[in-house]
Amino acid sequence: MEQFIDFVLQFGNLNKQQIDLITSKARELVLCKDEFYWEAGKTVRQIGFLTEGVIRVFFYNNKGEEITRYFIDENHLILSGNTIDEVFTPSEYLTAVTECKLVVFSKQDWKDISETIIGWDNIVQKIIAKHHSEKIARRSELVSQDATTRYLDFMEKFPTLVNRVPLSYIASYLGITQSSLSRIRKNIR
Repeated sequence: MEQFIDFVLQFGNLNKQQIDLITSKARELVLCKDEFYWEAGKTVRQIGFLTEGVIRVFFYNNKGEEITRYFIDENHLILSGNTIDEVFTPSEYLTAVTECKLVVFSKQDWKDISETIIGWDNIVQKIIAKHHSEKIARRSELVSQDATTRYLDFMEKFPTLVNRVPLSYIASYLGITQSSLSRIRKNIR
Protein backbone atom coordinates (compact mmCIF):
# COMPACT_ATOMS: atom_id res chain seq x y z
CA MET A 1 0.00 0.00 0.00
CA GLU A 2 2.83 2.36 0.85
CA GLN A 3 4.26 1.85 -2.65
CA PHE A 4 0.93 2.97 -4.18
CA ILE A 5 0.71 6.06 -1.96
CA ASP A 6 4.34 7.00 -2.73
CA PHE A 7 3.60 6.63 -6.44
CA VAL A 8 0.46 8.80 -6.28
CA LEU A 9 2.29 11.50 -4.32
CA GLN A 10 4.60 12.01 -7.33
CA PHE A 11 1.59 13.47 -9.17
CA GLY A 12 -0.08 15.57 -6.47
CA ASN A 13 -0.40 16.27 -2.77
CA LEU A 14 -2.56 14.38 -0.28
CA ASN A 15 -3.03 14.99 3.42
CA LYS A 16 -3.11 12.27 6.09
CA GLN A 17 -6.92 12.01 6.09
CA GLN A 18 -6.98 11.58 2.32
CA ILE A 19 -4.27 8.93 2.50
CA ASP A 20 -6.22 7.17 5.28
CA LEU A 21 -9.35 7.20 3.10
CA ILE A 22 -7.46 5.67 0.15
CA THR A 23 -5.87 3.07 2.40
CA SER A 24 -9.25 2.13 3.93
CA LYS A 25 -10.73 1.48 0.47
CA ALA A 26 -7.85 -0.60 -0.89
CA ARG A 27 -7.15 -4.28 -0.58
CA GLU A 28 -4.18 -6.35 -1.62
CA LEU A 29 -4.49 -9.03 -4.27
CA VAL A 30 -1.99 -11.74 -5.13
CA LEU A 31 -2.10 -13.38 -8.54
CA CYS A 32 -0.28 -16.64 -9.07
CA LYS A 33 1.69 -17.13 -12.28
CA ASP A 34 -0.70 -17.65 -15.26
CA GLU A 35 -3.73 -16.42 -13.27
CA PHE A 36 -5.95 -13.86 -14.99
CA TYR A 37 -6.36 -10.34 -13.67
CA TRP A 38 -9.14 -9.90 -16.22
CA GLU A 39 -10.50 -11.88 -19.14
CA ALA A 40 -11.96 -10.87 -22.49
CA GLY A 41 -15.74 -10.76 -22.41
CA LYS A 42 -16.02 -10.50 -18.62
CA THR A 43 -16.97 -7.19 -17.02
CA VAL A 44 -14.14 -5.55 -15.09
CA ARG A 45 -15.14 -4.44 -11.61
CA GLN A 46 -11.89 -3.15 -10.15
CA ILE A 47 -9.01 -0.74 -10.54
CA GLY A 48 -5.53 -2.09 -9.82
CA PHE A 49 -2.01 -0.91 -9.17
CA LEU A 50 0.79 -3.42 -9.75
CA THR A 51 3.31 -3.36 -6.91
CA GLU A 52 5.21 -6.53 -7.79
CA GLY A 53 5.45 -8.76 -10.86
CA VAL A 54 4.68 -8.64 -14.57
CA ILE A 55 1.30 -8.82 -16.30
CA ARG A 56 0.92 -9.59 -19.99
CA VAL A 57 -1.85 -8.05 -22.11
CA PHE A 58 -2.82 -10.28 -25.03
CA PHE A 59 -5.60 -11.24 -27.42
CA TYR A 60 -6.31 -14.03 -29.86
CA ASN A 61 -6.06 -13.28 -33.58
CA ASN A 62 -8.39 -14.79 -36.20
CA LYS A 63 -6.14 -17.88 -36.39
CA GLY A 64 -6.50 -18.49 -32.66
CA GLU A 65 -2.90 -17.44 -31.92
CA GLU A 66 -2.06 -15.44 -28.81
CA ILE A 67 -0.72 -11.99 -29.68
CA THR A 68 1.02 -10.06 -26.91
CA ARG A 69 0.13 -6.36 -27.06
CA TYR A 70 2.29 -5.21 -24.17
CA PHE A 71 3.56 -5.89 -20.67
CA ILE A 72 2.68 -4.12 -17.44
CA ASP A 73 5.35 -4.04 -14.77
CA GLU A 74 5.64 -2.53 -11.32
CA ASN A 75 4.24 0.91 -10.52
CA HIS A 76 1.54 0.91 -13.17
CA LEU A 77 -2.12 1.69 -12.68
CA ILE A 78 -4.53 -0.70 -14.43
CA LEU A 79 -7.76 1.13 -15.17
CA SER A 80 -10.91 -0.23 -16.73
CA GLY A 81 -12.67 1.84 -19.35
CA ASN A 82 -12.65 5.53 -20.07
CA THR A 83 -14.77 6.58 -17.10
CA ILE A 84 -15.41 5.07 -13.70
CA ASP A 85 -19.13 4.69 -14.48
CA GLU A 86 -18.53 2.87 -17.77
CA VAL A 87 -19.32 -0.84 -17.77
CA PHE A 88 -16.06 -2.13 -19.19
CA THR A 89 -15.91 -5.48 -20.93
CA PRO A 90 -12.42 -5.92 -22.39
CA SER A 91 -11.52 -7.68 -25.62
CA GLU A 92 -8.10 -8.59 -24.22
CA TYR A 93 -6.75 -10.76 -21.44
CA LEU A 94 -4.46 -9.67 -18.61
CA THR A 95 -2.57 -12.54 -17.07
CA ALA A 96 0.24 -12.81 -14.54
CA VAL A 97 3.57 -13.73 -16.15
CA THR A 98 5.13 -13.96 -12.67
CA GLU A 99 3.54 -13.98 -9.24
CA CYS A 100 1.99 -10.53 -8.94
CA LYS A 101 0.94 -8.34 -6.06
CA LEU A 102 -1.56 -5.56 -6.62
CA VAL A 103 -3.38 -2.93 -4.65
CA VAL A 104 -6.98 -3.04 -5.88
CA PHE A 105 -10.09 -0.94 -5.45
CA SER A 106 -13.66 -1.74 -6.38
CA LYS A 107 -15.03 0.66 -8.96
CA GLN A 108 -17.42 2.03 -6.32
CA ASP A 109 -14.61 2.64 -3.82
CA TRP A 110 -12.56 4.36 -6.55
CA LYS A 111 -15.59 6.53 -7.34
CA ASP A 112 -15.99 7.35 -3.61
CA ILE A 113 -12.33 8.44 -3.46
CA SER A 114 -12.84 10.56 -6.59
CA GLU A 115 -15.93 12.23 -5.13
CA THR A 116 -14.30 12.85 -1.72
CA ILE A 117 -10.77 13.98 -2.57
CA ILE A 118 -10.61 17.28 -4.41
CA GLY A 119 -7.94 16.99 -7.11
CA TRP A 120 -7.98 13.15 -7.21
CA ASP A 121 -9.16 13.08 -10.84
CA ASN A 122 -6.38 15.49 -11.77
CA ILE A 123 -3.79 13.19 -10.14
CA VAL A 124 -5.22 10.18 -11.98
CA GLN A 125 -5.18 12.06 -15.31
CA LYS A 126 -1.48 12.87 -14.83
CA ILE A 127 -0.78 9.17 -14.14
CA ILE A 128 -2.77 8.12 -17.23
CA ALA A 129 -0.91 10.64 -19.40
CA LYS A 130 2.45 9.35 -18.16
CA HIS A 131 1.51 5.70 -18.79
CA HIS A 132 0.09 6.52 -22.22
CA SER A 133 3.22 8.34 -23.36
CA GLU A 134 5.38 5.44 -22.08
CA LYS A 135 3.24 2.93 -23.98
CA ILE A 136 3.44 4.94 -27.21
CA ALA A 137 7.21 5.36 -26.88
CA ARG A 138 7.63 1.61 -26.33
CA ARG A 139 5.44 0.56 -29.28
CA SER A 140 5.85 3.25 -31.95
CA GLU A 141 9.24 2.24 -33.31
CA LEU A 142 8.44 -1.47 -33.55
CA VAL A 143 6.64 -1.15 -36.87
CA SER A 144 9.58 0.29 -38.78
CA GLN A 145 12.46 -1.73 -37.28
CA ASP A 146 13.96 -5.02 -38.33
CA ALA A 147 13.67 -7.91 -35.87
CA THR A 148 17.16 -7.55 -34.36
CA THR A 149 16.69 -3.83 -33.78
CA ARG A 150 13.26 -4.50 -32.24
CA TYR A 151 14.78 -6.95 -29.77
CA LEU A 152 17.68 -4.63 -28.89
CA ASP A 153 15.17 -1.82 -28.43
CA PHE A 154 13.01 -4.08 -26.24
CA MET A 155 16.04 -4.86 -24.04
CA GLU A 156 16.76 -1.15 -23.71
CA LYS A 157 13.17 -0.13 -22.93
CA PHE A 158 12.30 -3.15 -20.75
CA PRO A 159 15.60 -4.01 -19.05
CA THR A 160 13.87 -5.61 -16.08
CA LEU A 161 11.62 -7.82 -18.23
CA VAL A 162 14.12 -9.61 -20.47
CA ASN A 163 14.89 -12.29 -17.88
CA ARG A 164 11.42 -12.38 -16.30
CA VAL A 165 9.24 -12.99 -19.36
CA PRO A 166 9.24 -16.21 -21.44
CA LEU A 167 10.79 -15.88 -24.90
CA SER A 168 7.53 -16.89 -26.56
CA TYR A 169 5.79 -13.82 -25.09
CA ILE A 170 8.63 -11.50 -26.09
CA ALA A 171 8.62 -12.94 -29.63
CA SER A 172 4.86 -12.42 -29.85
CA TYR A 173 5.22 -8.83 -28.64
CA LEU A 174 7.94 -8.19 -31.24
CA GLY A 175 5.91 -9.82 -34.01
CA ILE A 176 8.45 -12.56 -34.75
CA THR A 177 8.67 -16.31 -34.20
CA GLN A 178 10.33 -17.76 -31.14
CA SER A 179 12.95 -19.49 -33.32
CA SER A 180 13.81 -16.15 -34.95
CA LEU A 181 14.18 -14.58 -31.52
CA SER A 182 16.46 -17.42 -30.41
CA ARG A 183 18.69 -16.84 -33.48
CA ILE A 184 18.79 -13.10 -32.80
CA ARG A 185 19.74 -13.66 -29.17
CA LYS A 186 22.45 -16.12 -30.19
CA ASN A 187 23.90 -13.65 -32.73
CA ILE A 188 24.09 -10.67 -30.35
CA ARG A 189 25.86 -12.48 -27.54
